[in-house]
Amino acid sequence: MSNANPTPRKPAPLWQRALPWLIAVACFAFLYFFRIGPAAAARELSVPAYLLEIFATVRWGAWLPLMIGYSIFFFLIDSLVVWRIINWFNARTAYTAILPIRASAYIISILNEQVGKGVMAVYLNRRDGVPGWQVGSSMLFIMFCEVFYLLFWATLGVGLRWDHIDEAFHVIPLVGAGALVFFIVWVQFFKGRIAPNLALRDRDILLAFRRAEWWQYVVVMLLRSPALLAAVVVYWAALELFGVEADLLDLFAYLPVIFASAALPLPLRAAPIVLWDLIYSGDPGRMTTFGLVQHNFFIFFNAAIGLLFLRRANRDLLGSSDS
Repeated sequence: MSNANPTPRKPAPLWQRALPWLIAVACFAFLYFFRIGPAAAARELSVPAYLLEIFATVRWGAWLPLMIGYSIFFFLIDSLVVWRIINWFNARTAYTAILPIRASAYIISILNEQVGKGVMAVYLNRRDGVPGWQVGSSMLFIMFCEVFYLLFWATLGVGLRWDHIDEAFHVIPLVGAGALVFFIVWVQFFKGRIAPNLALRDRDILLAFRRAEWWQYVVVMLLRSPALLAAVVVYWAALELFGVEADLLDLFAYLPVIFASAALPLPLRAAPIVLWDLIYSGDPGRMTTFGLVQHNFFIFFNAAIGLLFLRRANRDLLGSSDS
């Protein structure tokens, strides 16, 4: 039962709101002073001139349709995952009805991907009357499966390329093994076989986990996987268009970790940009340019898709609120 007069939430402390920006500034300062600056000085160029020189060498005519096609494909897969989970745990709805929900949430995802999922929960609550906490449980289920699907592909990639990738990635199979044990315990807990009298399990925010069978986690990871498989090819081709030689199979290990870092709430996707530079360290200016353009084009183009659906999304919300 909802409270008629809910207590307003207190705003987050200033330090908490500023922390993501401070970390992002630190990331870009590291790139500027320790990576790009020295590389530009070695070529007797200013940093802007160095970056513009790299920018001019990219084959943009091939890169743009490549990224547009991938962004649209990702949107369709992403919406399929949301549709499948909502139909399992919350309400029967058509795939086409999910498209404006997911697309409009991309606009908010410019700031924070997880906040974007929260917007989807609010949308479904207002449009279909599904209790907000229960929809929120489905969004948590999506995030939980995302972590495990990325970890699975990273573990497989490291196993395939063990002797060819950076040794720092050799820890991933150990993390994967620990995650598998955690997953087994997690499923048993929500089936009531561990701590059966614990009331925490009965909260609405955990509804999806209570209802889920182990195979549904696997189905979600399988549905999501075509987006990663496509990303491996797309990012490999994009690296080539930026003048960077990369091994296609290495990206099976690298991309899941980079994508996981992109989910951190840092402005301008600072974390994956730093990772690209550290992994392909031979040309810091080129990799910084690649990471900055690649990840920010993706989120801004997805937001543009959201704008195309925004009118319908608003119509659905207003219609549900008036009924």
